[in-house]
Amino acid sequence: MAVSDSGGTASDPSGLDYRRMLAAKKETGTVASYAAASLTAAKSGRQSGTRPDANTRRTEMVENSDADVLIETTPSNYRDAEPGMTHITGAMKNGMHVVSVNKGPLALAFPSLNEIAAYNRVMFRFSGTVGGGTPILDYAKNSLSGERITSFSGILNGTTNYILSEMASGMSPEAALQDARARGYVEADESLDLDGLDAAAKLVILANWVMGMKVTLPDVKCTGIRDITASDVKRAAENNAVIKMIARCDNNDSELVVAPVEILKDDPLCVNGTLNAISFTSEHSGTQTIIGRGAGGMETASAILRDLLCIRQGMSAGMYS
Repeated sequence: MAVSDSGGTASDPSGLDYRRMLAAKKETGTVASYAAASLTAAKSGRQSGTRPDANTRRTEMVENSDADVLIETTPSNYRDAEPGMTHITGAMKNGMHVVSVNKGPLALAFPSLNEIAAYNRVMFRFSGTVGGGTPILDYAKNSLSGERITSFSGILNGTTNYILSEMASGMSPEAALQDARARGYVEADESLDLDGLDAAAKLVILANWVMGMKVTLPDVKCTGIRDITASDVKRAAENNAVIKMIARCDNNDSELVVAPVEILKDDPLCVNGTLNAISFTSEHSGTQTIIGRGAGGMETASAILRDLLCIRQGMSAGMYS
């Protein structure tokens, strides 16, 4: 077993004590200090904790590990998807199942990653990449199995939804953004939220997983909310509507779009705050909407656990064993 963070890696083939792991992380800021947290562990020679060259150590950890599953949680990178891409493909080629909450690799190379997983006979799960603790991907794939989903649209970014909700309540765009920053809702790279890149990445994942498309991030027509003004919000209110940033996919035109649009206040997608909402329209059962919390530490953790249980069930059933 091994755990890695930006400061280094801790590993022990006989297992890791999660309580001591958490204590080491809290006290020093990195799991690399795990081995030093116990004199007995240090004397055993089996455990290691390393600080230098974290990227190299993580890659080596994946390549040399005999673990069954890799959980990939590095930050999303929409330029080249690294280091997550290397971790995921390395694990798959090493025969490891993968759980990822990193949207970068899926946004840029979803079709290829699915092919690599199939070729190496491993399971690839990523429910935490869309909706956090709300099982949007599972709902579309499992609860609507046997149906043909013809289109879907929804609010996939809680930060922009919060900002637009506050603007609808009378706050200026600048004040709404500042409030979202103060609450910790805005990414360190604000363009991921404000320019729609985060929503576009989730749209790509949904389009591939739910609709069977083979698309990547450059296929999305993306418009953010930077140009939305108080006048735009007021004009929408006069039409009994609000402005929401909607991600949309339709089988009829195969077009992927993320853009701020007016929707009526009684539309099921008209949710406020940081909530996510998505409506799936099926050939026979009509339109169904799922609403829930998006990103967050506990929500993401619940998604990881859900995926791990799915993989465990697959292994128990002899899938790819």
